Amino acid sequence: MFKDLRPTEIFAAAHRIRDVVRHTPLRLSLSLSERANRDIYLKLECTQITGSFKLRGAFNTVATLPPDVRARGIVASSAGNHGLGVAWSANHFHAPATIFIPRTAPKVKRDGIEALGAAVNADAQHYDAAMDRAMTFARDHDATFIHPCTGDALIAGQGTVALEILEELPNLAALVTPVGGAGLLGGCGVLLRHVAPKTRIVGAQSVNTAAMARSLSASSLVSIPSVPTLADGLAGDIDDLAFDIGRHTLDDIVTVDESSIANAIAILARDEALTVEGAGAVGVAALLEGHAPEWPGPVAIVVSGGNIDRDRLDAIVAG
Repeated sequence: MFKDLRPTEIFAAAHRIRDVVRHTPLRLSLSLSERANRDIYLKLECTQITGSFKLRGAFNTVATLPPDVRARGIVASSAGNHGLGVAWSANHFHAPATIFIPRTAPKVKRDGIEALGAAVNADAQHYDAAMDRAMTFARDHDATFIHPCTGDALIAGQGTVALEILEELPNLAALVTPVGGAGLLGGCGVLLRHVAPKTRIVGAQSVNTAAMARSLSASSLVSIPSVPTLADGLAGDIDDLAFDIGRHTLDDIVTVDESSIANAIAILARDEALTVEGAGAVGVAALLEGHAPEWPGPVAIVVSGGNIDRDRLDAIVAG
């Protein structure tokens, strides 16, 4: 299970991806620090090569596959960002890739996947249906399915986000991270629980993507409806492994309103000159909703992605 993963695998992933994946900035936000009355740092995964932290786990996973396995094809399901990461990694290794996304995936993500040479299937009505189609396709074509949130290599790659934060901010007191399928949470949680156990780990979700929050509250898996959300990267149900990750890593999890996410996107654009998608803005939305007094400082908030359609961003910023 998840708790058997060790920081050594994250260190190995960091070495494996270091010449490929961007070491993203950790920026002190003066405006957010003033609002929270403590130092607030933003880990800018929205500036990653593919616009999301997802490249880290995807590349680490593809890099560890034997060449003959890569040659048979790589398949993924994604709300968009994992698909971008897998497509970029497959392109790097000259491997064929097929990505299944929901028909509601942002155009910027679909176009980006196609530009990287991957085949795209966008027939599924929602994220969970896209995963079912992808797993069936991989099985039928003897290809390798790369899960968007699980797998030791994938989780280890995502954990390099926390490793970079600790390298620059060794006195980190609280990490605030978006939570969807829990891959990012799992990787960061493994590292922090072993090397910085006093660091408080806080998850953030939207009210419309709160599978983890509802499941933890019920002490069992809870299925959530598929409804529109700005945080499309956090959509979908969680599985047993994700639930296990949540139970072993989270000190707290907060859910934020869709309006708060829009407000966070707008503030990050105006005050920080950042392009941030809804899933990447949930941590800042939690701060704006008043949760920061519960976090010891200094705080690092993972801004996990920046792939948002321009017309949607412009409309949000215009208010």
